Formats: sequence, C-alpha cells, structure tokens
Amino acid sequence: MPINKEIKKVTTHTLQKMKESGEKISMITAYDYSFARIFDRAGIDVVLVGDSASNVMAGHVTTLPITLDQMIYHAQSVIRGIDRCLVVVDLPFGSYQSNSEIALASAIRIMKETGAHAIKLEGGDEAVDSIKRIVSAGIPVMGHLGLTPQSIYKFGTYTVRAKEEAEANKLMVDAKLVERAGCFAVVLEKIPAVLAKDVTNEVKIPTIGIGAGGDCDGQVLVMHDMLGINTEFKPRFLRRYLNLNDQITEAVQHYIRDVKSKDFPNKDEQY
Repeated sequence: MPINKEIKKVTTHTLQKMKESGEKISMITAYDYSFARIFDRAGIDVVLVGDSASNVMAGHVTTLPITLDQMIYHAQSVIRGIDRCLVVVDLPFGSYQSNSEIALASAIRIMKETGAHAIKLEGGDEAVDSIKRIVSAGIPVMGHLGLTPQSIYKFGTYTVRAKEEAEANKLMVDAKLVERAGCFAVVLEKIPAVLAKDVTNEVKIPTIGIGAGGDCDGQVLVMHDMLGINTEFKPRFLRRYLNLNDQITEAVQHYIRDVKSKDFPNKDEQY
C-alpha cells in the first residue's frame, strides 16, 4: 500500500519530543500484518515485534526458543501493515549476547530484511558494547532493563525486580549507561513505580513501562494480554480492554451450530 503523504511518521525524534512535552507514548506488540494494520490505523505510536512471539504465537514457555529467522518473518509481516507508527524489533536470545560483532550482524539482518525502524535488546552494562556498535552503524536501539525475560533462568522467577537497594542502584546506573551508549529509549519492566519514576527523571531518553507504574514516559502491553486473547496471564499491571477469548469462542460455536443445522450457508450466501 502506498504511503499517504499526509500521514506524519512516528520516529525516534518524535518520541523524544513527546517526552519533552509530557505527551505519553503508547506501545503495543504485534506479530502479523492484520493486527499491525489495525493498531497503526488506531493511532498507536510504537509497535514492538516482541520475542514474546515465542510465547503467544508459538506456545513456548519462555522467550528463549525463538530464532532470528523467526523474528525476521514476524517483523516482515508487521511492517507490511504499517503506514505511520515506529516499528521496533526484539533481538532474540542468542543473537547478540556472545559479542558485539554478532550483535551488529543480527541487527543489520533485521533492518535489511524487514524494513523495520529500530531494534531492542536486553541488558545494562553487559550490553553496552553491543549497543554502541549497533548505534555506530546507524541503527536505532531501544534498551530493556528490570525484568529481562531472556534471563529468566538466571532470575529463576518472574517476580518484581530491583526491590532491594543494591539492584535498584545498579538499574539506575545501567539506565544511564544505555543512554550514554546511544539508546533512544528504554523499556523498564516490572520494577517498583518509585524507582521507575526516578529513572524517568534522571535520563533524558523516554522510558517505556510495563509493570513499572504511571510515571514512565510511555506504556507497553502484549496484545494478547491486553485484548484478552490470553486469559491465563493475570499480573497486577495488566488491564484487559477486551475479552476476545470469550467473544471468539462464542462466534466459532455459533458458526459450528449454523453449519451443523444447515443454516449456513443460506441461499443469499451462495452462487
């Protein structure tokens, strides 16, 4: 679909201006063309092609199994549905942790093969070299601190992070490190709201919260959680805006009844 010249594209510069003006940033995950198109037309600021696809699209327990090739496939599908919003793609586990050269190669593949606008990776001081190398190649990077799902086996739990002083101090240091390394924004996941507010005030780049309170510069949710497609996941921070699980189940059961009773198709629904 050709880009409407009147549509103003959301860029990393746009997000920075939004932080400075106090306008909150809206972000949601998407993994395919159809939902990306809906979200873009609804006016979302940022679409994240999250490695949460490993959970919600492929049925894995963690985000670890998804591959770079699979992330590229999802990002290619999403970008075809986008006219205006910023599209950020997660670097999956194993595609950047070994060294900064591999991280850069992975980021380049995503940018070249998908047409996306930025990548996201997890980690603080341990990720700084990779962030610098990717940014130096002209690729925008979004950081991710707090609960970092790719490190779930190190944490051993999905509980709130940085509740203790030492970890909270490290998170603040890491936020400043990723900012200096060149990140244009940083996701803060499942940390105390007070800490998230302090980080937001201390760094110049936008913070995007998920389970980090209302003082972040923006918020992100996984589409399957927010739309009520996935009903098993019920964290405190999640607000469900629809219950699609029940609505879709009802619709499909209605369709089954109509087929079984020979009500569908009727004479007006055939050639």
